Amino acid sequence: MDESAAAGVRPLVVKVGGSLAETGRMASVLATIVSAKVPVVIVPGGGPFADAIRALQPTMGYDDGTAHRLAMLAMRQMAEFMSAQQERLRIVETLEDMSFAFRQSQVPVWAPLRMISADESIAANWDATSDSLAARLAELLDARLLLLKSVDVDKTESINTLAERSVVDSVLPSIVARGCLSWSIFGPSDDARLRAILNGEG
Repeated sequence: MDESAAAGVRPLVVKVGGSLAETGRMASVLATIVSAKVPVVIVPGGGPFADAIRALQPTMGYDDGTAHRLAMLAMRQMAEFMSAQQERLRIVETLEDMSFAFRQSQVPVWAPLRMISADESIAANWDATSDSLAARLAELLDARLLLLKSVDVDKTESINTLAERSVVDSVLPSIVARGCLSWSIFGPSDDARLRAILNGEG
């Protein structure tokens, strides 16, 4: 993986939903990713850590901008959880960190706050979740976007339909359109297809 990344092969950006930790799929998904034959950057969802921030907002009274930053810190918490599961995972904050991780034959797990906190192209509210942050990273890297979810979805549905059904967040379609991003979505029944893509076969 480090050789292909160093040679300029664009990585896959794989958003791993935080809900996978609660459904018991996280360990197997991470094992699949670290065995990939192509460069991969993981974008963690916030999972229960982000849910807690959302639940506390009405009683603690912080605004959406603060909640947005706290949710990105929740993604960092999930990154810490992931890196504890697989020793080849390395938490990164910048594009330079990602390049270093590839050179060390590690799989970067992106903590987005440092890069995104001043990024005006991302809405600083609950409309933009880790789905949109993963798309933004894919846009910056000119990479293919893979979204791993805890539910299966109809592969014929458009990104706009998925947003209307809240399978993905409402900001994601505009980033996909703006960046002309190639994207795919994977549920529990799609593990074989995911492995094929991670092995460079799709």
